Amino acid sequence: MTIMNNRLRFTCLLVGASMTLTLAGCSSLNPFSSKKLPVNVPAALTEFKQTIEPRSIWSINVGNAENYEFVPALTYDSIVAASAAGTIVKVNPDNGHEIWRINADVRLTAGVGSDGSTIAVAGEKGVILTFDQDGKLRWKTQVSSEVLSAPVVGQGLVVVRSQDNRIAAYDAYSGARKWIVTRTAPPLTLRSAPGMLIDNSEVIVAMPGGRLLGLALNNGGPLWEIAVGDPRGATELDRIADVSGYPVIYNRQACAVAYHGRVGCINLATGSPQWSRMFSSDVGLGIDERNVYASSDKGSVSAFALQGGQSVWLNDKLAYRQLTAPVALKRAIAVGDGMGFVHFLDKENGALIGRMNTDGSPILSTPLASGGKLIIQTRAGTLMAVTADNG
Repeated sequence: MTIMNNRLRFTCLLVGASMTLTLAGCSSLNPFSSKKLPVNVPAALTEFKQTIEPRSIWSINVGNAENYEFVPALTYDSIVAASAAGTIVKVNPDNGHEIWRINADVRLTAGVGSDGSTIAVAGEKGVILTFDQDGKLRWKTQVSSEVLSAPVVGQGLVVVRSQDNRIAAYDAYSGARKWIVTRTAPPLTLRSAPGMLIDNSEVIVAMPGGRLLGLALNNGGPLWEIAVGDPRGATELDRIADVSGYPVIYNRQACAVAYHGRVGCINLATGSPQWSRMFSSDVGLGIDERNVYASSDKGSVSAFALQGGQSVWLNDKLAYRQLTAPVALKRAIAVGDGMGFVHFLDKENGALIGRMNTDGSPILSTPLASGGKLIIQTRAGTLMAVTADNG
């Protein structure tokens, strides 16, 4: 059963239960229950001294994301984006000119993953499709359940995590399955898209239940596993502690954040924790050479020192505006919000220094930094590149 409250969506996984038992098992989320979840009013936009001037340098329409979260893929020479209706577009990052536009002939639920040679997306009912760099279908396969997280591509593999907590790797050229790893899914999870990333010879997987998992790319063998959030509390809702968004890496440190959990970093060589701080986020992190940046589920933005995790600054002026994870630019941190605005914060102190509107629809996926530009995809389907003077 799935319901939505503001940004958060929840999934109750009960196998073999009747509708009556399902509703009882998810009583805290039951829409027929008299108990109502709180609705928090987004903070109004306030005036500030704008010291950078963000502007769009190109914009195209990809197609509506509907209730899914589509993340554009950046490669060495292109950007690839997708929509729920099945459109996949490859564009020149310098000017937004379309290199090609195709339709996958199936409705999509997640994407895009690409290494520049292979493009991977997920379709409804767990169909995985891959295309070559010219947009020609290479292969498709069926996984065990719905896929909401973008596949990742690297080292000749396509790695997919389905909602039933199975991680599988496929040969990027033949589609042959190379390995599969199964983890037990908790009874209640965020209906979100915890991300994966490939680093050298391992894939790092954000998991429901608050776990961050490192797997060997060649065979799926576990290298390390660490808790970012610990499920605890009196109700099903209190016990959700899923790792949120994408893990981030800098100089062999991997950092992650959990809903109802912690923000922290680990040593990739050993899987040992470096530091952690109590924090709750449903969207993930940004990182640079000095700090880790996090948007909380209440709409504050915080900076933590990469080495040691000390609090550097906190900005609470964007409360409950359904923020994306932050992304680090040259001197600013950028976050999108649920009303279609992009906010720019000073890296040094977190003060607002710039703002721009997009198309008025929510920005769900984290903006991406590419060659000094910010790449944004909105729910309504606008794919745009933004530059910020002095940004």
